[in-house]
Amino acid sequence: MNAQVPSLSKTRSQEHDYFCYARTAITTLALAPALLKFGVPIYWMQATIAEVEYIKNEKRGVLIGGRRKLALLLSAESSSFLHLSPASRELAASVADWWVLPKAVLHDATTWRDESMLCGPVIPSMVLQLGSAGDVLEDNPIGRLKVYVYDLPSKYNKKLLKKDPRCLNHMFAAEIFMHRFLLSSAVRTFNPEEADWFYTPVYTTCDLTPSGLPLPFKSPRMMRSAIQLIATNWPYWNRSEGADHFFVTPHDFGACFHYQEEKAIGRGILPLLQRATLVQTFGQKNHVCLKDGSITIPPFAPPQKMQTHLIPPDTPRSIFVYFRGLFYDTGNDPEGGYYARGARASVWENFKNNPLFDISTDHPPTYYEDMQRSVFCLCPLGWAPWSPRLVEAVVFGCIPVIIADDIVLPFADAIPWEEIGVFVAEEDVPRLDSILTSIPTDVILRKQRLLANPSMKQAMLFPQPAQPGDAFHQILNGLARKLPHGDNVFLKPGERILNWTAGPPGDLKPW
Repeated sequence: MNAQVPSLSKTRSQEHDYFCYARTAITTLALAPALLKFGVPIYWMQATIAEVEYIKNEKRGVLIGGRRKLALLLSAESSSFLHLSPASRELAASVADWWVLPKAVLHDATTWRDESMLCGPVIPSMVLQLGSAGDVLEDNPIGRLKVYVYDLPSKYNKKLLKKDPRCLNHMFAAEIFMHRFLLSSAVRTFNPEEADWFYTPVYTTCDLTPSGLPLPFKSPRMMRSAIQLIATNWPYWNRSEGADHFFVTPHDFGACFHYQEEKAIGRGILPLLQRATLVQTFGQKNHVCLKDGSITIPPFAPPQKMQTHLIPPDTPRSIFVYFRGLFYDTGNDPEGGYYARGARASVWENFKNNPLFDISTDHPPTYYEDMQRSVFCLCPLGWAPWSPRLVEAVVFGCIPVIIADDIVLPFADAIPWEEIGVFVAEEDVPRLDSILTSIPTDVILRKQRLLANPSMKQAMLFPQPAQPGDAFHQILNGLARKLPHGDNVFLKPGERILNWTAGPPGDLKPW
């Protein structure tokens, strides 16, 4: 292959900068526009560990990966290509869109054989002005929305938190922080007669097992007990049977109150919540656990913790695909038939040895930093379609690869998910590598620019204290857009719709 090498100054610094740009282009798949416009083809190649060692020792190329990655830059004129195994050479010859970087560009690769010396920041900063596609909804509901917060006995909220402070840090904590936000928010009213909405602060995910997970059988009893209390002590529930009330239900399957989909479907939404507005992390089209009018929100991810792990925004993204988490849940699904509907298992079986995929069950201390060094972050369903990875990916500018059929994403009327993410059908997981490598460079760069919009990140977070445009305010926006209430909200005298004795027998037990 005789590529036309671009005209470059022979100073070491300029050649080094050019090589850095080529390396970064490979790791972000910015191949065609970034390098072909210079007439410089590039090659990445799978190789065995022995082959990598030969190339490093002979200084014929440069290893550009790390850990499990075996991607190489090879000189087209070196003998390294000839020393690849027959299988690797055959694979190289069979793939038309692999590229080789000419020797003249490498120019004394011994200088750069240490990965830490390869390059400094090359990709331009992604913090750019955005067009309309990146504008998160920012209308301000304060002043035209009034929320009354029921003053419940502390056993429904604060005592649970005092008993087990782990609730503050798990992915269900939105119900706690929403309560705290409303207590000091300008939308709060102490006069229930002027309220547009009524909020019942029940921490249904804060009664935890020793391992830190919510007890699903206790949550519906707790919620039912709280509703009985407000219906007995205030007149506002009974006049609408909850149609002007909202509840935060951040369980795996929302107000179905179970983490396994089959059992959640069998339970259905708690009957007493059928008329209320549910603010929940779960969202899936045409699912019994998502009722019309619900507000889908992001799960809680700790903003302060993520802030402490930020790295310079111009750090090259040297990891192509990143994922840390379970592929199988043998403890809860020993036969492997339900967890993630097999999608996570498919990721592992198909790509555990693929050098473009950095995937593992390990959760390293550099997890957040690794996401900031990655181009794509997998966000597959688990027991439910949602997970904190979606929040983390957006915050860290890693393009979320959403693998969850029919998912309803948080604040979908405000955040342009189609513009910032990649959607892969569960049945297409075996083709994940070809799907991601076929995305044009300009599309990747546009998604990265949109993700760099601070308002995009803010909308996914529950910060302390609250900030304009954050998840709290997006929830208020959702509630404000439902006003004014329709004529069907308030019942006629003596009219009743809800059945207080409906539901599984276990839910009717006292809490």
